[in-house]
Amino acid sequence: MAQVSMTVNGKARKADVDPRLLLVHFLRENLRLTGTHIGCDTSQCGSCTVLVDGRTVKSCTVFAVQADGSSITTIEGLAPDGQLHALQNAFWEEHGLQCGYCTPGILLVAKALLREKKRPSRIEIEEALGGNLCRCTGYLKIFEAIEQAIDL
Repeated sequence: MAQVSMTVNGKARKADVDPRLLLVHFLRENLRLTGTHIGCDTSQCGSCTVLVDGRTVKSCTVFAVQADGSSITTIEGLAPDGQLHALQNAFWEEHGLQCGYCTPGILLVAKALLREKKRPSRIEIEEALGGNLCRCTGYLKIFEAIEQAIDL
């Protein structure tokens, strides 16, 4: 066993974990933060994307021990006070989701993108989301929702 200590959605967390435990399983099973989804187990779909120290990470490719000492944001941390984040609101208004399975990862990628670039172009949005698969929407409404959030 290995002890990990990290800040998750603003809250200090410590736990003893198997060194082989993936971050996605630590978040879902140990911390019960089930908004981080497991879609493919091969890092292809992006539904497990979280922010680790502000950078997007596919949590199915990282061991929990590798995140020791880090600050992690999951989809649950996007609206800690119960009010929708501007991106979540834009997705709601623009109908940027259907089944919603991919949405947590996409929202966190979009958050990181908008932090890095204040006014990304459509091409930059498309490139940023290149590692996130959505099987329902066709992406157009996702792009439009992110573009709406730029102005919020």
